[in-house]
Amino acid sequence: MTIKPVFDAHEQGSAGNLGDLPEWNLDDLYTGENAPELKRDLDWLEEACAAFAVDYEGKLADLDAEGLLDCIRRDERISGIAGRIMSFAGLRYHQKSTDASRTKFLSDCQEKITTYTTPLVFFSLELNRLEEDHLKTLYAQNADLARYAPVLRRIRAMQPYQLSDELEKFLHDLGVVGDAWERLFDETIAGLTFHVDGEELGIEGTLNLLTEQDREPREAAARELARVFGENIRTFARVHNTATKEKEVIDRWRGMPTPQTGRHLSNDVEPEVVEALRNAVVNAYPKLSHRYYELKRKWLGLERMQVWDRNAPLPIETKKTIDWPTARGMVMEAYAGFDPRMGDLATPFFDKGWIDAGVKPGKAPGAFAHPTVTDVHPYVMLNYLGKPRDVMTLAHELGHGVHQVLAADQGELLSSTPLTLAETASVFGEMLTFRRMLDGATNDTERKVLLAGKVEDMINTVVRQIAFYDFECKLHDARRGGELTPEDIGALWMSVQGESLGPAFDFMDGYEHFWAYIPHFVHSPFYVYAYAFGDGLVNALYAVYEENPEGFQDKYFDMLRAGGSKHHSELLAPFGLDATDPAFWDKGLSMISSFIDELEAMED
Repeated sequence: MTIKPVFDAHEQGSAGNLGDLPEWNLDDLYTGENAPELKRDLDWLEEACAAFAVDYEGKLADLDAEGLLDCIRRDERISGIAGRIMSFAGLRYHQKSTDASRTKFLSDCQEKITTYTTPLVFFSLELNRLEEDHLKTLYAQNADLARYAPVLRRIRAMQPYQLSDELEKFLHDLGVVGDAWERLFDETIAGLTFHVDGEELGIEGTLNLLTEQDREPREAAARELARVFGENIRTFARVHNTATKEKEVIDRWRGMPTPQTGRHLSNDVEPEVVEALRNAVVNAYPKLSHRYYELKRKWLGLERMQVWDRNAPLPIETKKTIDWPTARGMVMEAYAGFDPRMGDLATPFFDKGWIDAGVKPGKAPGAFAHPTVTDVHPYVMLNYLGKPRDVMTLAHELGHGVHQVLAADQGELLSSTPLTLAETASVFGEMLTFRRMLDGATNDTERKVLLAGKVEDMINTVVRQIAFYDFECKLHDARRGGELTPEDIGALWMSVQGESLGPAFDFMDGYEHFWAYIPHFVHSPFYVYAYAFGDGLVNALYAVYEENPEGFQDKYFDMLRAGGSKHHSELLAPFGLDATDPAFWDKGLSMISSFIDELEAMED
């Protein structure tokens, strides 16, 4: 069991007087790495796992409905304690991933929990050997057991790819080795230093410069990123080669037909649905990113766009820093305006130390919301530097947090939402905040700046992430043919960049290394299509909200409360939506296109 934060690739703004930025208070998990409660839980976990194996190994087929329910509830309790320990260790680590003592503590916790839980590997293997009719009979006998049917269905989806009991235990133990490569990636990224205009910056501060109004610091930052990535590219290539090869070996032994199969199974989504999404987005490149960046090229007064112009502010945009209290007010107003319950759910994040907002040396880059366990609460990490996009990042991660709070009532095994649906509340929170800001625009210039910013965020969420997905597909396919040099990986990266961004762009030397800093590729292969899935889903949902707002909020809250207890088809049915219909994705993409239409109309 490992902590899997949700990283979001929002580039962020420049520092100013931001106010008092909140920091995490992790005491609700444990008061410190030497807390007696932590030792108590580790000791309990070791005993509970051993006792579980003694009581149930080789015996699942003989359990009646009540016996299987007790077994599942004991497993759920074990998952909760293990998740609490790893959440604490992982969150401390992400606060300062360059701290050797925090790294050691995380590694030690991971190794102990892996060792303790190895005896439990039999559980899913024996579940998968049960006959479906037998399970249905047990469900019919006990409604509380039947409630866990979605959990067992997802476990049993792995049945065709299950190995022998001995090999499954071996792979379970070997997991800590793969985690070590992830930590090498994290520590390398967090330890990079960049020198721009005489200032030493970390990766977050350097990426922030790509959104500066002046072109000179944007170019300087892009070239410095390319230089530093280039100096470290052999390390990043080694991490990617090893992680990709490890996945290929495991997939081959399991007999998985494609590198993406495991992700689709964990996301509880059909491959053809993902393929329909991917094709819809790629086919829409000309009317989305290509069209928008041609507009932006004209706004910037350039003959050709360079990569450091992609997220540049518009020339008409007023340079401003949004302090933390203002950002909080903007997001909370949008949330409460949609439904007061949304505001009530979001308030504790600000008031109780559930957000860590500031940029600090050694802190992990990006942003995420981690649900911890259902009897505690989520924690949100930001790297807040005060630009409008940072406000959207806050709205996004707070949406994750609200979703996780609502789903917690499902319990440890049913609360976890597949990645494809996990982005729903976050992207919806962004949309609410954007619409509130758009309604407050006082003139065409302000409206144009807001629309352009939203279009860029949507392109980054949909077009850019599907390009990332295509890159990963190519990377994993190519790695099956042998070791990849940094140049090989760079060529794969460049093969999707021009196609997705369009003919307005030129690409500087060194941009072929920019795959190196994307954490999803290492932590969660093929994660990225979930962003595009979530954006398309939310665009369709918001269209339903605008067309028929009556009763929408209650249906929306019911969807979030469901957590992972329902398939996406069941969750979308009350809204009259169906993700298996290719036209569904076109409906979502049409919202982005309509925003670009409005921007083009402003040029006339």
